[in-house]
Amino acid sequence: MNVYHDPVRQENYLRQCLAHDKKPIGILLGAGAPMAIKNIIDGQACPIIPDIAEMTKQIYSLLSEDEGLKDSFSTICSHFATDGKPIPNIEEVLSHIRSLKQIIGTGEVRGLKTSELNELDCFICNKINDLVDKCLTEKNTPYHKIAAWIRAISRTNPVEIFTTNYDLLMEQALEDLRVSYYDGFSGSRFTFFDTHTIEDDQLPSKWARLWKLHGSINWYINEHGIVYRSISPSQHGDRQVIHPSHLKYDESRKMPYLALIDRLKSFIKSPSALLLTCGYSYRDMHLNDIINQGLQSNPTAIVFGLLHNDLNSYVEAMKLAQNCPNLNLLAYSDAMIGMKYLTWIEKDSNKGDLYNSIAIEWMTGTTSSNSIAKFKLGDFSSLGDFFEEIIGSEPQRRDS
Repeated sequence: MNVYHDPVRQENYLRQCLAHDKKPIGILLGAGAPMAIKNIIDGQACPIIPDIAEMTKQIYSLLSEDEGLKDSFSTICSHFATDGKPIPNIEEVLSHIRSLKQIIGTGEVRGLKTSELNELDCFICNKINDLVDKCLTEKNTPYHKIAAWIRAISRTNPVEIFTTNYDLLMEQALEDLRVSYYDGFSGSRFTFFDTHTIEDDQLPSKWARLWKLHGSINWYINEHGIVYRSISPSQHGDRQVIHPSHLKYDESRKMPYLALIDRLKSFIKSPSALLLTCGYSYRDMHLNDIINQGLQSNPTAIVFGLLHNDLNSYVEAMKLAQNCPNLNLLAYSDAMIGMKYLTWIEKDSNKGDLYNSIAIEWMTGTTSSNSIAKFKLGDFSSLGDFFEEIIGSEPQRRDS
């Protein structure tokens, strides 16, 4: 009986799957992915895009200092305290504002007017835009390495990239490497969200699919309810389509969220589908339900959750995997595979060669001379290197 999980076996299985040209492959990138991209600021390496905690801290500070908004923002914060909820992050604040806007009508709700809610919504979206509207300054990032992997291998099924992020980093990498992709929009002068094309999905398999589940900083919605993609709003008052991860269910049924979630459902239902998640902490309950339901209804599909830290940092993920045999969680020091939790293997350093790889690092324990395996693919940088290594050894190439 095994008392550990073998990381080498998992590494080899992932390598085999990602080099396969017929298996449906999807990648879900969460907020942790851009944290791997660093800029040097005042001599320190800082993420190109801040995490939700830092984003919340910065926008809270700006709201508290804004003479026109600080009172209405204080009222919003008091709602959470009155309802016995913890201090919210900025996405939860935005979600709460929008839930109030749905019920306010022409009057007031909980001490706030429609105009105040609209001003808060617009301000928060603009500040989120300022924080996430960044460019990749190099072409050897993990995003570029994924794009190169997509371009390198001819496939029967298109690679589908799902992301909960609002930024444009994946788009930039795909375009830098001239990788064709479809993101649900049609047109040129006025590029609009096209649900019919998404449903038909008749584009060639060499085109990657990019599905931005929570919206994007370059999506807007006009007064007629049409969602369009642009570098700036076509007219004053058009709101950015940024759906926080903590949406009320009623709002989550709106387009384009519903159509994009349906793409994720459809993908997981594909025979033998493989979905990798990286930078996703499994704290979005709605998204977790979609993954769970898809895996329960399709036992041939499998999801690998690549996690940056140890499993005890991902309580929701562990709860999900305990009842889902085809959700495997591969964390830094431990794993849950086939609903079984175990640590990674520990090997006697005197018995056999222990090789470090892109996916695995063998570290000497503090209380023994044995080497303990650490699994590194939860780090987006390591995952990018893993994709790069796969295409380096893969003979089948697509013409550039």
